[in-house]
Amino acid sequence: MVTSSLHRPSDWLRRFQHLLLEGSGQVLDLACGTGRNSFYLNSLGLSVLALDRDTHSLPAMLAAGIATKEHDLELGDAGYDWPFADHSFAAIVVCNYLHRPLFPHLLASLKPDGLLIYETFAAGNENFGKPSNPAFLLRPGELLAQMQSNPEVTMSIVAYEDCYVEQPKPAMVQRICARKTEKISVLDKL
Repeated sequence: MVTSSLHRPSDWLRRFQHLLLEGSGQVLDLACGTGRNSFYLNSLGLSVLALDRDTHSLPAMLAAGIATKEHDLELGDAGYDWPFADHSFAAIVVCNYLHRPLFPHLLASLKPDGLLIYETFAAGNENFGKPSNPAFLLRPGELLAQMQSNPEVTMSIVAYEDCYVEQPKPAMVQRICARKTEKISVLDKL
């Protein structure tokens, strides 16, 4: 079976899979959509929790042995609803989703030495199609700045890009791989 580039896992996630494999604990695929990254992480033998407000793809993930959670992260009096406690996940993966109020909670929910692998659309993407609303596009350097959004958490940057990509479709993106720790580990190889 040939998988289209829109359904294969994120290249950014694949680039840092070796760091995920060195850790232990559950990986949260936040706003998992069709589950392309959840299925990939599960195929690597990782424990995955796939979260999305749209339940369409959750039954197939559940049938594949992936834990699922239906939840709308954007509800609540504060403009968000974060359902997880601090130090819950070995890693959090976010692709093509942006809700700025969640960043401090994402960082807090990482276990010590936990990884955040995040990529989404950036300013300039309006030249290539959707999303084009500035509310859903990261401003220059914003993803780096969000790594300091929780004063109780220190994140070390493994890699960061603010760039144009051709695949899976032409777009402007920002992406980061960061570790919750005081210093870069010798394990953090690009």
